[in-house]
Amino acid sequence: MAASLGPLVGAIDQGTSSTRFLVFNAETAELLSHHQVEIKQEFPREGWVEQDPKEILNSVYECVEKTCEKMNELNINIANIRAIGVTNQRETTVVWDKTTGEPLYNAIVWLDLRTQSTVERLLKRIPGKNKTFSKFKTGLPLSTYFSAVKLRWLLDNVEEIKKAVEDGRALFGTIDSWLIWSLTGGKNGGIHCTDVTNASRTMLFNIHSLEWDPDLCKFFDIPMEILPTVRSSSEIYGVMDSGALTGVPISGCLGDQHAALVGQMCFQDGQAKNTYGTGCFLLCNTGQKSVFSEHGLITTIAYKMGRDKPAFYALEGSVAIAGAVVRWLRDNLGIAKSSEEVEKLAEDVGTSYGCYFVPAFSGLYAPYWEPSARGIICGLTQFTNKNHIAFAALEAVCFQTREILDAMNKDCGIPLSQLQVDGGMTNNKILMQLQSDILCIPVVKPSMTETTALGAAMAAGAAEGIEVWSLNPGDLTAVTCERFEPQINPEESEYRYARWKKAVMKSMGWETSGGPSNANFDLGHKVPSVL
Repeated sequence: MAASLGPLVGAIDQGTSSTRFLVFNAETAELLSHHQVEIKQEFPREGWVEQDPKEILNSVYECVEKTCEKMNELNINIANIRAIGVTNQRETTVVWDKTTGEPLYNAIVWLDLRTQSTVERLLKRIPGKNKTFSKFKTGLPLSTYFSAVKLRWLLDNVEEIKKAVEDGRALFGTIDSWLIWSLTGGKNGGIHCTDVTNASRTMLFNIHSLEWDPDLCKFFDIPMEILPTVRSSSEIYGVMDSGALTGVPISGCLGDQHAALVGQMCFQDGQAKNTYGTGCFLLCNTGQKSVFSEHGLITTIAYKMGRDKPAFYALEGSVAIAGAVVRWLRDNLGIAKSSEEVEKLAEDVGTSYGCYFVPAFSGLYAPYWEPSARGIICGLTQFTNKNHIAFAALEAVCFQTREILDAMNKDCGIPLSQLQVDGGMTNNKILMQLQSDILCIPVVKPSMTETTALGAAMAAGAAEGIEVWSLNPGDLTAVTCERFEPQINPEESEYRYARWKKAVMKSMGWETSGGPSNANFDLGHKVPSVL
């Protein structure tokens, strides 16, 4: 006899490096079971990052089925799963054929840089080449990071997509849209929708009127009929069409960073969280008003918890490379077999010994928005070894966070007295202590670090017609936390931060679009031998 725990809510968390499905108890917010699958990233040319949308979708099915099997083993009745929320890597762009249900090209991942020439071409069309021309409508600067330029590249370069658009067969979506459409039936009546948070990352969405902007669509020359319908972050979009959870409503949808803000219970103006995943993302809730940054942050929609509920806004500091630098040390340099081993290498020396690592693999995001930057490791001597480089990589994550926190404090006027953190990298205690030392404020980590999935589950469980999860401040369960206090003197911290800034300056202006691009002669992409 399966145990009854009251209502449960599932969350699909489709990130850049992995997919997870997690099940929570709606009354206690306790995580009951989950399953995770790593996702392949393909780098067909220098600066290009792609993923296979079918692999992403299949990983979701696999995670759902495996989690349900685990729950059966635990004797928990999966019939109690009342709703499912979706949270996803943002900006990553998919175009598919609605008649076959097949993707027309790989997903172009948010980190991808192939659109640099597209951005430069578009900039020429703006009076005064002003990168911030779209800032007041979208909250975003013109950058390779956001979906519109990726979609423009696909329409310009992929014949099959051009043809599908002409024939009226093409649909565009970010990962949430691709998943929801596929999970609710796909070519047989799948729901083509997105939520306001994901829409706000496309550069095609007006964050004040909360609708697709005809002028921006015209500027990027994107046909509006391929865009998904924009809905709130918490309402019933459709129901699961197959698998162990057939018939269960999908009723929550938030971009991953927005979901983490909800999962950290940052519902008040001025509350902030920093998530350490592939990249690093600091979001601060600014309430029902949009605030525009003077210091390189972007303005984004935090969430909209229901059709008739107001939209809340956030300021965001986005860092492209955080956990990805550890993955790079593991996979590209081979100095460690696992992320844990990188942490151990760093711990063994406890210092970078004057070595600084600026991982500008995809240019620099906030607060610089400098696409010409590339990664550098500087301050090397004959004494430097792999331990120092591992330590410098962890420090890089902390210094980048300090830069966006400084910008946030300047924009908000009220400095944060502590930093709430979450994400996979926060299990790294060395990193968390280092972060506190570099920021000179305490770092506070919830003991259940899956806050992104929790936020999606909360949105799904609170939706009208589901209503198994209360978002009233009084009903939210108190979270147990671990605190890291600064342990070095602020002078030392300031000295190291000043050196970091010097290193950042040296990483800039590296890439020029005028010269022969390495993309043209695919060096290093050796054809795998069949032997």
